[in-house]
Order: sequence, then structure tokens, then C-alpha cells
Amino acid sequence: MKHPQTKSIVKADYRVRVSPRAKHVCIKVTHAGDVEVVVPKGFDQRHIPEIVQRRHDWIAKTIQRIEAERQGLRAETDGALPQVIALRSLPEEWNVVYRPTSDPHLKVVLAISHQLVLQGQTQQPELCQQALRRWLQRKAHLHLAPWLEQVSEQLALPFSTVSVRGQKTRWASCSNRKSISLNYKLLFLPPHLVRYVLIHELCHTVHLNHSSAFWALVEEKEPNYKNLDSELRTAWRYVPQWVEQSPDY
Repeated sequence: MKHPQTKSIVKADYRVRVSPRAKHVCIKVTHAGDVEVVVPKGFDQRHIPEIVQRRHDWIAKTIQRIEAERQGLRAETDGALPQVIALRSLPEEWNVVYRPTSDPHLKVVLAISHQLVLQGQTQQPELCQQALRRWLQRKAHLHLAPWLEQVSEQLALPFSTVSVRGQKTRWASCSNRKSISLNYKLLFLPPHLVRYVLIHELCHTVHLNHSSAFWALVEEKEPNYKNLDSELRTAWRYVPQWVEQSPDY
């Protein structure tokens, strides 16, 4: 997937994403404070700078609010490397130990119960983060894929395939072939929010949009969906900063 082009505006940057499902121009501020402009296919992008400029005050206030909310979990997200990884969805808590060696490679070893040992070039934070994200992806596939299958059977909403990635702006997605992609960052969310994300994407196997029919199906499968959807909007705060430094891929 190619990264959207980034353009400059007053005091902010934004990227443009063309969505075949979009009917109108929509400006989003992600949990990381990035500005994304979603436009319908065929939209004249020469109008985007003017649209963004008109919403500049709202964008600035939203970015400030996100940063203020992030302070609430600053103690957990501070630092380039974690000492403890809390996977709320399971729930599990893992202690992380760093052991520098002369080995040019860096690997993650499961030493004892719920302890991860990173061996190798541990003096390079970026390499450590990459190794831990790979571990998260494997961990997510081990737990989230069966979870999705279980919910799928319970709701009688079949899907075709499931994959696990590290999306930057989405918790999950569903294709027109009923293939569901889950974000390994879901591991950091409370179980009830993860289940809601799974239900949401399984409903997309029937309605690949956010029409009234789609939301009616979501309500049928999860009557409390409005409260859950509202809570999910700020769920990014559960994701540690070292994880958010990963690229969207």
C-alpha cells in the first residue's frame, strides 16, 4: 500500500486518501494526531487546500484535544522501549528484559511465563521496537483469528479469510471478498471493544458501507453498539507510544 501524499497547510500537514465508498469530502484527525482528507473517487483535488483551510480551527482544536487526552496515559506510553506490555484484550501482562549481546541480529525469546527477552543489538531502540511489533503481530494472529471465527459462528456472519497487520488509522477492515484484516493493536484494547470491532467488520460482509441497513444489522447483532462505537473513538489511548511509531503497512 502506498502512503498518501502529504501536503502543507498553515500549522498542519495532511494526507489525501481516495475512497470509492466516500460520497463527500471528510476530514479526519487520527489517534496519532495526523490529519487525513478522504475524498470520493474522481474528486477534483485542487479544491482540497481551500477545504482544509476552512476547517483549520477545528483541526487545530482537535489535535490539541487529542494531545491533552494522551497525557492521561503518559506514564504508560512514555519511553522508547517498554518494560511491561499490557495486553488488555487477553488479558495478559508481559515483562520485557533487554540483554545486549554481540549478535548482529536481534531476537525475542520467551524465557519464563509472561517474560520476553530481547537478545542482540538492544542498544538500538528502533530494532527493539520492530522486534516487539513482529511479536505482537504473531500474538495477535494466534488470538484474534480464532476469536473472529468464534464470533462469526455465533452471529452467523461468515467471512472468507483473515489477516493481521499494523494499520495506522484503522482497527480493522473488510474487503468486497469478505476478507477481514485486523490490526494487532487491538490486543491493547479491553475485550468488549475488540468484540465490537469484530462484530462491526463481520457486518461489513453483508453491507460494505455505513448505510442505515448496515447500522441496523450492527444493532441486531450488538444492541449496545452506539455506546461501544463512541468508546472506540478514544480507544487509541490504550496503545503505547512505541507501538504507534510503526509505519502503516
